[in-house]
Amino acid sequence: MADKDSAVLVADVGGTNTRVALARGTAIIAGTTERFRNAEHSGLETVLAEYLSKHRSLPARAAIALAGPVRGETAAMTNLGWSMEASALQRMTGIRSVALLNDLQAQGHALHHLGADHLRMIREGHAGGGTRLVIGLGTGVNAAPVYPAGAGHIVPPAEAGHIHLPQQTDEDRHLARWLTARRGFASVEDVLAGAGLERLFAYHAEQTGGAQARDAGAIMAALAEGDALATRTGRHYVRILAQYTADLALTTLPFGGIYYIGGVARAFTPWMARFGYDAAFTDMGRFSDLVAQFPVALVEDDFAALTGCAAYLAA
Repeated sequence: MADKDSAVLVADVGGTNTRVALARGTAIIAGTTERFRNAEHSGLETVLAEYLSKHRSLPARAAIALAGPVRGETAAMTNLGWSMEASALQRMTGIRSVALLNDLQAQGHALHHLGADHLRMIREGHAGGGTRLVIGLGTGVNAAPVYPAGAGHIVPPAEAGHIHLPQQTDEDRHLARWLTARRGFASVEDVLAGAGLERLFAYHAEQTGGAQARDAGAIMAALAEGDALATRTGRHYVRILAQYTADLALTTLPFGGIYYIGGVARAFTPWMARFGYDAAFTDMGRFSDLVAQFPVALVEDDFAALTGCAAYLAA
């Protein structure tokens, strides 16, 4: 049985930043959250050493969420050259027990602890109990189902950003061939991650003879200004996102809702209705009416993964 009165260390290691905090039960302790830029550190070990030195604390237990596949006590980041081993982190920090989770698992564990003020509805659907689905769109892309299990829930890991790109139209198929010629494989992450948006813009620029290189921030700024090429890119992005989400929904049946997290998801949420998200999401043939029942929301809590790590340890 977990000691819910003892402080634990929780960390969320993304492709760009690492957030670290102390938690008690499922609550993050106020004033303990720190953010570190990964480019300024050689690995998680130096991040944790700096954090523990500053906060003069040595919790007995820790949970680390990271953007990459986890195999038992070892893990490797997908979009960052860091690898981790739980036993090595224990030796280095003095923390007695370290658990490693995929970051989308942590987000899944957080869902039941988020208030309504941290959720923005994208489509209402017919909310009810049951399975939930969390989809992360940021430096990388991934998803995880959250299955009810007795008084708790189970969140299995996945690498759902690396499946085949949806190809429902001639334009999608042409894009997939374009990506395959350059990257050897056309995955969801190749389009829906931050760098993927840049690739999608480059693809449309090449088709129209426009400027071929813009970073994701510049593309979103151009979109806000009504730029035609950015608008074409954004519309295609939203359609592929909706198709990908609907495909995942039919494999998990998330009557409890679908939840987007991450910076790219947040950037595109205001554009979803304008660019036909709902029509693309429910365009599933005989199962269109079923998919239409699933509510979709955006998680606006930047620290949800930390809450999820705390909930995992408190379970």
